[in-house]
Amino acid sequence: MDPNNKKDQKNNQNRNRNMRGVVTLIIWALVLTVVFNYINAYSNNLTKRASSHEIPYSQLIDLIQEDQVVELKIENGVLYATPVDGYVYTEEATDKNKEPKSYTQSEKTPLILYTTALNDASLLPLLEEHNVKYTSPVQAQMSPILEFMIAYVLPVIVLAALFMLVMRIMAKNGGIGGIGSVGKSNAKVYMEKSTGVTFKDVAGQDEAKESLEEIIDFLHNPQKYTAIGARLPKGALLVGSPGTGKTLLAKAVAGEANVPFFSISGSDFVEMFVGVGASRVRDLFKEAAKVAPCIIFIDEIDTIGKSRDGGRFGGGNDEREQTLNQLLAELDGFDPGKGIIVLGATNRPEVLDKALLRPGRFDRRITVDRPNLAGRLATLQVHTRSIHLAEDVNLEKIAQATAGCVGADLANLVNEAALRAVRLGRSAVNQNDLLAAFETVIAGSEKKGTVITDEEKRIIAYHEVGHALVAAKQKNAQPVSKITIVPHTQGALGYTLHLPEEEKFLMSREDILAEIRTLLAGRSSEEVVCHTMTSGAANDIERATEMARNLVARFGMCEEFDMMALGSVQNQYLDGTYSMSCAQETYAAADRAVIAIIRQCHEDARRMLEENRELLDKIAAYLLKKETITGQEMMAIIEGRDPETVDNYGATREEKQPLFRPSSPEVIEAPAKHIHIVSEPVPSPEEPQTPEEKSPEEAQPDRDPEESEQK
Repeated sequence: MDPNNKKDQKNNQNRNRNMRGVVTLIIWALVLTVVFNYINAYSNNLTKRASSHEIPYSQLIDLIQEDQVVELKIENGVLYATPVDGYVYTEEATDKNKEPKSYTQSEKTPLILYTTALNDASLLPLLEEHNVKYTSPVQAQMSPILEFMIAYVLPVIVLAALFMLVMRIMAKNGGIGGIGSVGKSNAKVYMEKSTGVTFKDVAGQDEAKESLEEIIDFLHNPQKYTAIGARLPKGALLVGSPGTGKTLLAKAVAGEANVPFFSISGSDFVEMFVGVGASRVRDLFKEAAKVAPCIIFIDEIDTIGKSRDGGRFGGGNDEREQTLNQLLAELDGFDPGKGIIVLGATNRPEVLDKALLRPGRFDRRITVDRPNLAGRLATLQVHTRSIHLAEDVNLEKIAQATAGCVGADLANLVNEAALRAVRLGRSAVNQNDLLAAFETVIAGSEKKGTVITDEEKRIIAYHEVGHALVAAKQKNAQPVSKITIVPHTQGALGYTLHLPEEEKFLMSREDILAEIRTLLAGRSSEEVVCHTMTSGAANDIERATEMARNLVARFGMCEEFDMMALGSVQNQYLDGTYSMSCAQETYAAADRAVIAIIRQCHEDARRMLEENRELLDKIAAYLLKKETITGQEMMAIIEGRDPETVDNYGATREEKQPLFRPSSPEVIEAPAKHIHIVSEPVPSPEEPQTPEEKSPEEAQPDRDPEESEQK
């Protein structure tokens, strides 16, 4: 077929389609006009009926003769009479079972009586005789054609114009999704350094910054890379645990790039309308192409980037799949030479679609991991730049104590320390503020209103000392930094805090077993001394069981299963849970192996405590007097030295300063007199007597923080 003929045929089809659309609009407008006119006439009729009543012509004459009519209006062959004030009109009942209704003429409720006008020559003299006003309005005669145009044609034209305007707006915004800007992208645009964040504000992520700096340099100096034949990466995926600084890194890229920066969350693509997500993806890349080179940042990309296989990670959502397909098409479609870089952030990379992760879409996978010791120190230095610090502040010790913390945790720690300094009336943050803030973050603040019985306090003391003593007697255990039996708001009735002397990235089998013995030592101490069991060891048991199961199922440290992995990790950057992927018989055998490890570690902890019962009693007695002791004080007792002579640098001991408290009766503070971090120095205690063996009726459960040793 001739191309010209095909083109003419296509034009004729478009013309016919447009004509059909116009005819349809006119028909709909005409129908709506007729409906509106009918509704208007019907409503007027209802209004007239509500206030008017038809009477016989003879009754009207009687009313005029009785002087009950004030005014008479003659309109279109109908006589409308207005009765005098106070006139009561009784309407005859059409049904025998219904009572007649009465209507009274008044200013608030006007009453109109009407009847058909007759050719009666005596009517006018009668009206003049009884002084009745009568009028007949003069109506201008209108051409029937003009009347038809105003009543029907003009509304049709107006409605058709409105329809055409709405359709044009819909077509401009990409269909129905464009109404109200639903189909438009909600991305925030940052121009140049408008984010206020640069790489100087990001610490502890040197490797991630190096990868991003290379991308930024490519945007600034593309000729340096194209000269050797390198191409611009299309995208980079930031992966890491929550709080590690993925979004902060993206903002720093915006501050360093000096190019437009589009920031949007994955949830912004999801709407109740089908197809809106894909429309927003198209609009986002369309706007980015106009201002290229630029950077697009999609936070929480797992919201729209989940696997489409319909498996365990979820699939089958047509709207989300359409959005993902459009994103894949846009990543493949734009020209790399335009300089559009796509950054994505997620803490669930395992659920992302494989097509999204392949090279050519997200060329780089940048891991934003938890910072090491040097990274935590640098992060603390960044967050304390605007904080007034005292001379005794040692950020290295704080960085060493906060192993496993992310950037968000450290920022919160510094802020809590500053708030504590203000509460205590100081103008600078000291070392005690930072240490106390660290304990507040991991265990909560002290519960000053909690009253614990002496027997419960005794059980808690032996529970915590059991943790600490078993840890001190093991080579591979972490050293004890602090022991307290002061209740805290996060549910802990006491806790034992362990601070590593050096940062470790690997755990041996001996390290894991030592940790399990330390966790089970709290319950073992209750059994050895108090001859009872309490619910306070619940969290200890959970953690010990988890570590023993990891030893068997994940780490390949069990002789029975050799190096066979029995499970796989699901969310390594979130809760780190894993699912077992083995036969039921193997699963049962793994449970038996876990039970054997728990039982052996439990027996080892009991044996250590029984062999060191005298030390256990001494440390517990000292803890009951002080309520909070340091690891140095405990080691002094173990080594036979006076714990009061120990230099407790870094302990939270300080002179009590006035607090900012609301006015309250003094008696409220009475129950809190024994609840504090570390009391003032007391004389060295006498040799403790063996406590009476007594089983409490009920003991309160205690739960420790993740970074501390649990009861």
